[in-house]
Amino acid sequence: MPLYIHERKAWPTFTWDAGTLAPALVKVRHAQAHLLGRMAAVGFNLQSEANLATLTVDVLSTSEIEGEVLDPKLVRSSLARGVGLDVAGVAHEDRHVEGRGALMLEATLHCNEKLTADRLFGWHAALFPTGRSGMLKILVAEWRDDSTGPMQVVSGPMGRERVHYQAPAAVRLKKEMAAFIKWMNAEKSLDPLVKAGLAHFRFVTLHPFEDGNGRMARAIADMLLTRADGAPRLRSESLQHSESYLRFYSMSAQIRKERNQYYKVLESCQKGSLDVTEWLSWFLNCLHRAIVASEGTLATVLNKHRFWQTHAKTVLNPRQVKVLNKLLDGFDGNLTSSKWAKLTKSSQDTASRDMLDLVKKKILKHGKAGGRSTHFVLAAVGR
Repeated sequence: MPLYIHERKAWPTFTWDAGTLAPALVKVRHAQAHLLGRMAAVGFNLQSEANLATLTVDVLSTSEIEGEVLDPKLVRSSLARGVGLDVAGVAHEDRHVEGRGALMLEATLHCNEKLTADRLFGWHAALFPTGRSGMLKILVAEWRDDSTGPMQVVSGPMGRERVHYQAPAAVRLKKEMAAFIKWMNAEKSLDPLVKAGLAHFRFVTLHPFEDGNGRMARAIADMLLTRADGAPRLRSESLQHSESYLRFYSMSAQIRKERNQYYKVLESCQKGSLDVTEWLSWFLNCLHRAIVASEGTLATVLNKHRFWQTHAKTVLNPRQVKVLNKLLDGFDGNLTSSKWAKLTKSSQDTASRDMLDLVKKKILKHGKAGGRSTHFVLAAVGR
């Protein structure tokens, strides 16, 4: 049986090669500054939209890493309510989706609040509102007790399982988690990005809950990364706390793309020495790739910004503005005069006049299909 990192005498006194990490830290800081510089130019409303898009991707991705696929529309509407944005037209709610959104919002909107056991228990309860993980009843909002055996990460068919990792015994958890929480709140000397990587690793190595440890570890890392970003803040009368940090990239989305390497590096370091350079190097480089990849997530928001800059002086009525925003957000299906009429609660004649006016202004153009399939598309975005 291998010697796990938490069994070593000096645990959890980690070491790492600062020189090896330095280039990755420089790259991340540069990418952060570039991203924040771009987003600073788009204004409050589009920053809020970008924040919502990022949080949505984050919740979807951290769940997908664990094999859970959520409805993007429900996730987005849940998060929108949480940050005080308009969610008109949402058909219903799902308590599992609500809980996952609540965890992400609590961790990031209140990133500067102290971490406590009670706060972690609240996050865990939000993840498992029914007290079950799938069909299995689990301990919720309390440390695991190992009543069904040691906590192990395994793979393979029953009878031929491969044990990738075995967490500390449950009897150690009260002391270990108290030390972890104290370190989280007291440690000020580390680079914030290094601290985020260490916190993620230390928490998932302890595996303090019966289920949901990966999502909890990523939420803790997101909380610390939000502190570290120096991002602009959202001010809203509708929020309990009037000032909250904005997020413009998703670490979980990048981890999902690199899931195999994520687990491989974790296993290697959990079976290794207290030198965690390998993990921190991977974490920082993954973070850099996450920030760079955010360009794709934010493309819609930035295109929208360019479009409205181009048409800042174009005379448009409220109906046209409403439908154009829907098109810019990614309209489902083809835009026809009947759909326009339904969206704007106007007559068919009014819808036709509105659309033809936009064609004259070279904002809309006819789609390729004709006859009964006549529809309209945006002529260009941000030309």
